[in-house]
Amino acid sequence: MIENVLHPRIIENKDWATILFLVSFATIALTKSIFENRFSDFINLIFSDKYTKVYRDSIHLKSGFTISLFFVQIISMAFFIQLTMSHFGYASKTDWIQFIQITTFLVLFILSKFLIEKIIATSFNMDEFVDQFNLQKVAYRNYIGLFLLPINAIIFYNDSISGNILLLITGFLLIINILTYIVSIKNYQNLIFSKLFYFILYLCALEIAPYYFMYYWFTKGIA
Repeated sequence: MIENVLHPRIIENKDWATILFLVSFATIALTKSIFENRFSDFINLIFSDKYTKVYRDSIHLKSGFTISLFFVQIISMAFFIQLTMSHFGYASKTDWIQFIQITTFLVLFILSKFLIEKIIATSFNMDEFVDQFNLQKVAYRNYIGLFLLPINAIIFYNDSISGNILLLITGFLLIINILTYIVSIKNYQNLIFSKLFYFILYLCALEIAPYYFMYYWFTKGIA
């Protein structure tokens, strides 16, 4: 007699991710429609420095254009982190609770870092430089988030993506971030050299140390 054993079929819920992808793409489309000329300059950021020269005033840091694309950046980065962790067995790519945790951590990390930067900038009389420096960093990272979003969608709905591809994308993101710092330093070299000591202090305390501690905490946490 053949005994039939029934196993429960686990269906992963991807609806929440689909909604977030649609909302993110809709945000991009709406931003492009409202800020057509600015978006056109922004999309050519990798080929031209026109955008960073035209929109260098610190008031643009809190504009609707920057905030809407910052939202896309957060969603995009959170998805990529979760997908990478999922591939290496540290998370599930369909777990919306883990996505909320990653997103919350990213937002708190960025906002707390920004607040500390403002306090230090005010103390060292570097407000103008730090605001412009942050605006340029946000612009490049929003740009990365914009193009990373469709890649996330492809990886999320494809279960056969190689881990080498994820590592390649991670390496590319690191290179882009390093190039962003180089470009920013080049653009503001006169101001930086006039406050070189404070800039080195700022760079070590707020641009290197936080990421080092994140790396140390993460590697020790999963060891």
